[in-house]
Amino acid sequence: MNRKRSKHQHRRPSPLRDADPKHEQKLDTVAQKPTDIGLGAPITDRPARADADQNSPTPGAQPPLESEKAALREREHVAAGMEAIIESGRRTLEDMGAVRGLKTWMKVNHKNGFDCQSCAWPSPDDHRHIFEFCENGVKAIVSEGMTRRVNPEFFREHSIEDLLGRSDYWLEQQGRITHPMIKRKGATHYEPVSWDETFAILGRELNALPTPDAAAFYTSGRTSNEAAFLYQLFARQFGTNNLPDCSNMCHESSGAALSEAIGIGKGCVTLKDFEEADGIFILGQNPGTNHPRMMTTLQHAKENGATIVAFNPLPESGLMEVVNPNPQEYRNPLAFPARMLLNRGVKLTDLWMPVRINGDMAAMQGLMKEMLAEEEKRPGTVFDLEFIRENTVGYEEFVANLQATQWEDILASSGLTRGQIREAAEIAMRCKRIICCWAMGLTQHKNAVATIQEVMNFLLLGGHIGRPGAGPCPVRGHSNVQGDRTMGIWERMNDAFIHKLGEEFRFTPPREHGVDTVEAIKHMREGKIRFFLGMGGNFLSATPDTEFTAKALQKCRVTAHVSTKLNRSHLITGEIALILPCLGRSEIDLRAGGDQFVTVEDSMGIINPSRGHLEPASEHLLSEPAIVAGLARATLGEATTVNWEALANDYDLIRDHIEHVIPGFDNFNERIKTDIFYLPNDARDNRKFNNGIGKAKFISSSIERLTLKPGHFLMMTIRSHDQFNTTIYGLNDRYRGVFNGRRVIFMNADDVREAGLQQGQIVDLTSHFEGEERVARHFQVAPFPIPRGCTATYFPETNVLVPIGSAAERSNTPTSKSVDITVAPALDADSAMEAIRASALETSQFAHVIPVN
Repeated sequence: MNRKRSKHQHRRPSPLRDADPKHEQKLDTVAQKPTDIGLGAPITDRPARADADQNSPTPGAQPPLESEKAALREREHVAAGMEAIIESGRRTLEDMGAVRGLKTWMKVNHKNGFDCQSCAWPSPDDHRHIFEFCENGVKAIVSEGMTRRVNPEFFREHSIEDLLGRSDYWLEQQGRITHPMIKRKGATHYEPVSWDETFAILGRELNALPTPDAAAFYTSGRTSNEAAFLYQLFARQFGTNNLPDCSNMCHESSGAALSEAIGIGKGCVTLKDFEEADGIFILGQNPGTNHPRMMTTLQHAKENGATIVAFNPLPESGLMEVVNPNPQEYRNPLAFPARMLLNRGVKLTDLWMPVRINGDMAAMQGLMKEMLAEEEKRPGTVFDLEFIRENTVGYEEFVANLQATQWEDILASSGLTRGQIREAAEIAMRCKRIICCWAMGLTQHKNAVATIQEVMNFLLLGGHIGRPGAGPCPVRGHSNVQGDRTMGIWERMNDAFIHKLGEEFRFTPPREHGVDTVEAIKHMREGKIRFFLGMGGNFLSATPDTEFTAKALQKCRVTAHVSTKLNRSHLITGEIALILPCLGRSEIDLRAGGDQFVTVEDSMGIINPSRGHLEPASEHLLSEPAIVAGLARATLGEATTVNWEALANDYDLIRDHIEHVIPGFDNFNERIKTDIFYLPNDARDNRKFNNGIGKAKFISSSIERLTLKPGHFLMMTIRSHDQFNTTIYGLNDRYRGVFNGRRVIFMNADDVREAGLQQGQIVDLTSHFEGEERVARHFQVAPFPIPRGCTATYFPETNVLVPIGSAAERSNTPTSKSVDITVAPALDADSAMEAIRASALETSQFAHVIPVN
């Protein structure tokens, strides 16, 4: 294989940028930003008739249909509280035991413990609670720490065909994988394999590829900084930038939007800023399920006088009211049991804006249009004109675009009334320090980048950046997804990083852009990528267009996954498949160099140490850095310039290299062994905007009204409260009133009636995209307070409906929150209806239920 082929050279930064006094590269964490800001991700043509794979579905690629229907009951309107305590305790006792579980509880998110495997919400700099976690954090901890095991005997008992018929919940509950396993070509079962043979097979297969770009190295957000740095180094020494990651499917849109607007693709606030903010605007985010510890931060903000405005199609319980389940949050010791027993919480949201799916851009433009009208009446009293004049460009064009925007388009697209928008604008005009938070509800639409830039426009109008209590806050999902990008896990890393990496390790890294997640799937489907390695995650179930992705994976020669638990990606494979079991974050990592620890970066750019304390689930497990090092030695042999074995045995050495390559990590080992530390952020710390022009940019966009055909709905995929990303911890979602099932579709009650449907009816869903159709079968209708024309379903069950060709402009993020669907009674629904009618009396007592006729 020739690794010395010519490479495309990136355009170098302009002399104007290099001489710009607002741009100080030594303080710029460059790893989140491309060289060519604003160009967007390279995207190939949409595959012709990508929906054809629906005609011959891959057995077991989709989660199986449920044998029992879910119970639809009244939803819990208050988040956390006693239910969170009970659920946390029950799961811990059942799966870890009291003593072992309590010991783990007291280590999670502590500086001398391990960082939670779940979300990326930061822990306090100081004065952390004894129990510094949430209910869903406990689910993640217990999932990793459970005592059940998936060993070679398990795989002898269960064929791949058998496992394909099991639910994702069942697969998750089987326990930790204990040995490296291989499915050889044509085999029906996995069998154990030694680590030496595992690395030899992978190295041999990689070296047999016609080009390094025939391999893809995927990364999950669980991967530590040290493992991620080694992983990207190995991929680039091998000769490719094919480093797709989970960020491609979530906050890629945020990075693209913010890099162009303010010069850094990360948030620009700290927890202390929430204490000082007097206005918090939350868009497209559900903290109660996805980032529960954020509710404590919002509670503190409310206690300090902040007003919270929430834009969300659903009245999520975690946005509305919370009963804090941590006794250390109560000054009066009697208040804690009283709140728990009475379930009386703190109101969070002052104004809920029930925006239509993907109506956020229109809503923000309407809000700013109201503000502009007041500014024109009283110049200088609404907008921060001094900040705008000294620190921004594009203001005049932005105002002209806003003035030209029609209220008819704003109201139709947002689904809001003029009065609702006016009320939100009045709050914004009253507040002097505003934070805007958002998550997947903004990032997974065709116009996601433009929508986020409108949010940034809103902040710039008031100078809400680079000062206490103000700034953008994209809330990352997985615990180190932001850190992985900082470490170089990206297919389009900038020239400065590539140069430093090559200089540090004395090699010439490839410069041609690699493929992101969507492009990697296309390349696998076309046979261009023949080797897939996943560092964590559940690629098949996390990605769009399940049937297309399944066929893509099956076209590979090799699919391999570094994993702790069994998941569906282990079952839909290439000719050869390997499972590489790794240590969990809560487990002791003992190497030749002694007891090791790793680091992670949270949503606010804080570097935290993470050191496991539990005995490993098996003596056959390796750490992620050790797995990368073993693979690199087997693949690169004498050609490498890296002492992989030394790095695998002493993570201090990895951190020394990180310090030399990535800005912001000066004295890395010394600092992280003393305390946490913040990475530099010029936009936050200095009001310096390193976007090539040295000033923050107002970026204007136009509303594109979406007109659905009669009988069509817009669907968004969401998480259940009993899952984290694709990991299914249970079958209940008490915040939405769903129990013992997942295949439900939330619909507006009036839409249900108009469509001639009824609660609990079994329906099939069909998505429509540029002449293509995809079908997901057997979902129960669940009436819910959601805007007319909008629906919501859980993923991964409806990922099959998300077209591979439908992606956000410039970020190429799948449009999982904007799927055009129709809903029709299932053809085989008659037998199911009898069970539904029998249970109608039980459920019809609740207000949101539509009685069965």
